[in-house]
Amino acid sequence: MKIEVVLTEAEIVQELAEAVEGRDLPEKFFYWSPVSVRAWLALAAGAPFHDVRQCWKQLAARSTWLLEPFSGAIPVISFGAGDGSTDRLLLDPVHQSGREQKYYPVDASQALLEMACAGGEDLDIETSGIKADISSPMHLVFASDAAESPKLLLMAGNTLGGFDPVDHVRQLAQCLHAGDRLALDAEIYQGNETAPHESDAMRQFTFAPLAALCVSAEDGEVRLEHKRDERLAGLYVTRAYFRPDRDLRIPVAGQDVLLQRGERIVMNFRYTFTTQAFRLLLEQQGGLKILDEIASPSGRYLLAVCSRR
Repeated sequence: MKIEVVLTEAEIVQELAEAVEGRDLPEKFFYWSPVSVRAWLALAAGAPFHDVRQCWKQLAARSTWLLEPFSGAIPVISFGAGDGSTDRLLLDPVHQSGREQKYYPVDASQALLEMACAGGEDLDIETSGIKADISSPMHLVFASDAAESPKLLLMAGNTLGGFDPVDHVRQLAQCLHAGDRLALDAEIYQGNETAPHESDAMRQFTFAPLAALCVSAEDGEVRLEHKRDERLAGLYVTRAYFRPDRDLRIPVAGQDVLLQRGERIVMNFRYTFTTQAFRLLLEQQGGLKILDEIASPSGRYLLAVCSRR
């Protein structure tokens, strides 16, 4: 198994200590520890992700059109690949068609990245994992340069919604060159965001980074806040916070961080988009051209295939 490490475990542990001190846990820590990995896999096995996977299955059915720009081996770079299960919905049919692929899953989680690499190798696809933090513009460009253009870039499971989408789509667009294709999906705002974000699986996933630091559910409460992001019409964000009911000493990186009763730690956030907002984000903020769209059966997810203008 080949994995190139850009983000080391030592760096992650140090960043985790700084994040707890700063009362703000970035997205990568929600996939890092064994507790978080288990919670993520349980969440990803649920109905909402079944819905988004239908988009990718439909894209796989259109793979002949999608792969027209590619004459030789097809480099596939997946940003935030996780365990690679969604990627394989596309990779497997392409492999069965006889097209050669080179698969580059990118993730900050060592455990999930190993799963993605193993899945690619099981399909007899040449696979090279890249352990990197895609919230870093430097890491994002490094990963995108793993193969020469034309290449196929993937971002599945509303990964864009786990970052500031206005900034991140611009950084993502900078990774595209002539002939490249970008396929990414977004969660579409339904008007009532409470139900999916307050499910037991979502709450366990949200709490998992603290559970890995020996904080229990009895130590406090996770609260969710839903609001609009006024920078773009149709852009909504759900933020999670943890507020302890008593003073806590959280062990991290060989030291204890004191979290006092009533303080709060920002846990994570998730953006959702109206259909129009998602299009405007790609076209106006990212400067991309939308070549095709695929809606999930329920309309909760929309997948777009883009190129540079």
